Amino acid sequence: MFEEDKLWIEAISGTSAGAMNAVVATQGMYDNGAAGARVALEEFWRAVSVAGQGSPIKRSPLDVLFGSWSLDTSPGYIMMDMMSRMASPYDLNPLGINPLRDLVEDFVDFDKVANCQDMGLYISATNVETGRARVFHRHEVSLDVVMASACLPSMFKAVEIDGVPYWDGGYMGNPVLFPFIDHSPSSDIVIVQINPLLRPGTPKQARDIQNRLNEITFNGSLLRDLRTIDLIHRLIEDGALSNNEYRTMNMHMIDGCNDMLELDASSKVNSEWAFLVHLRDLGREHADRWLNANFDKIEVESTLDLRALFDDVTAAHGANVVELKSRKD
Repeated sequence: MFEEDKLWIEAISGTSAGAMNAVVATQGMYDNGAAGARVALEEFWRAVSVAGQGSPIKRSPLDVLFGSWSLDTSPGYIMMDMMSRMASPYDLNPLGINPLRDLVEDFVDFDKVANCQDMGLYISATNVETGRARVFHRHEVSLDVVMASACLPSMFKAVEIDGVPYWDGGYMGNPVLFPFIDHSPSSDIVIVQINPLLRPGTPKQARDIQNRLNEITFNGSLLRDLRTIDLIHRLIEDGALSNNEYRTMNMHMIDGCNDMLELDASSKVNSEWAFLVHLRDLGREHADRWLNANFDKIEVESTLDLRALFDDVTAAHGANVVELKSRKD
């Protein structure tokens, strides 16, 4: 998307690993525009891969032999998975050691991020106490904010910001969309969808069940925001809301979920450079395909049919509606 000269990215909303992408891209934009963002993203993920080379959590020779990106037969991954189910990070890692935090701190200049006037930035994290999402704007983003947004509670201690504990933003904002409506001059939102909305079949293994639960949970906040946007669009069309107070947005989605379905939960912690390149190339392929099919519709109309999306969900799951009337009269 940064490579397309006819496009301009007004703002990025990111959560978890997406938050890291967002701050790294913003720093690169500050340094050298869109080209700088692309360079910064590649350098950052290469650094992540190098840092992960010494980790015991890597593919087993068997997975390497058969070309699987899974870590399911990795002794290091199996041990980590078992320990995370039996003890909390407060027990296993009382000092809160996190090599990824050190890497982000070394790589990202948050003064550059705060001063990048060419792109808006929104990072979400989940308030542990209230269960609500907090959205941090570009001038508020710090190392703690990024790590809070990526704080999976089974792996890391909650990150405190101004005395408030936060967990991964994916639970309540994955990613948040409303800052675009409130603050961005663009009329188009492009969602890069990685977690599958639909995964056919019933998971039977414990790890697969947990993975699907996480996908459903992390997709829930996105679906909630999309449903609200659809409701606003309907009310504007019906004349119940004024165009002067509310705005319609063109909604788009780059969906690589058919390819994502082939990757199991363990691959999410695979930091091998070959795997990261594989994911990058999949992303480029899907983005290129989407641009070729939909470029002329940008700033014109939505390419994501929200009504069909939610009508399908309703048809699949059914719904019960109860009408209540007062009996005071």
